[in-house]
Amino acid sequence: MDVDSKKRERDIYRVTIYGSAVNTVLLVFKFIAGILGGSAAMIADAVHSLSDFLTDIMVLIFVRLSSRPIDKDHDFGHGKYETLATAIIGIALFCVGVMICYNGVWKVWQNLNGQTLPRPGTIALMAALLSIVLKEWCYQFTVRVGRKYNSQAVIANAWHHRSDAMSSIGTAVGIGGAIVLGDRWTVLDPLAAIVVSVFILRTACKMVHEAVQELLEVSLSDDIENHIVQLAEEEPTVSEVHDLRTRRIGNRIAIDMHLRMPPDTPLYVAHEHATNIEHRLRLTYGKDTLINIHMEPTKA
Repeated sequence: MDVDSKKRERDIYRVTIYGSAVNTVLLVFKFIAGILGGSAAMIADAVHSLSDFLTDIMVLIFVRLSSRPIDKDHDFGHGKYETLATAIIGIALFCVGVMICYNGVWKVWQNLNGQTLPRPGTIALMAALLSIVLKEWCYQFTVRVGRKYNSQAVIANAWHHRSDAMSSIGTAVGIGGAIVLGDRWTVLDPLAAIVVSVFILRTACKMVHEAVQELLEVSLSDDIENHIVQLAEEEPTVSEVHDLRTRRIGNRIAIDMHLRMPPDTPLYVAHEHATNIEHRLRLTYGKDTLINIHMEPTKA
């Protein structure tokens, strides 16, 4: 493992552990506040924090696996471990969203059938406000590292932090409304949980979709592929870039292409041109970009 890979893994571990520490504190406080404050929304929020804690552990495991170098059994590296982690995080987040939504709908149904829901306590509101501040902070420092190292698993984990902050906003509104407006409006507590669950489910579906696309070897966007062709054609005497194939492998991309050069080009010169193209592509898309260039003579 080179120096950059070690630094990448170290930075990812650091932000994940920081986030995990915050999740642990919030997890305990939210459960206590939800039980003592009699808030269904806060208990649901606590479960969401529990899922955050579990996904932190998964990121720590899968990033270590994905950082392993290319070996005999993995010619393209271990980057798909991060993709798999992203998918699992998204699925876990989706399950949490469904559970929160179900719990909220059940509470609202009870209220519509004449059952008065208990008014949540002030401690539940305090927990929600604290969660908003801490989880948005976790999102900011986690997504910064995820974008720096192009780690989809870390970015997904950052969004998990933000989804928890969003759920706490809805929870705070519901709990605050129920406290201020009185017993007739205690239904605001589960209603807030339902609204929040929609945002959670939307985020989860997006994460799973992107991970599945990568696992299914979907090509990169047209804009990126057009840019790759443009970079290749900047090399003198190179023309007719074709049979371009691209895919993402964790935090790196793979590029296969055919291109043409004059038939009288010496092998050494052709190799130099191919090397220049590879260097240009790696400067743009990262030094770990996997590139395979097939040279062909220009058609007569």
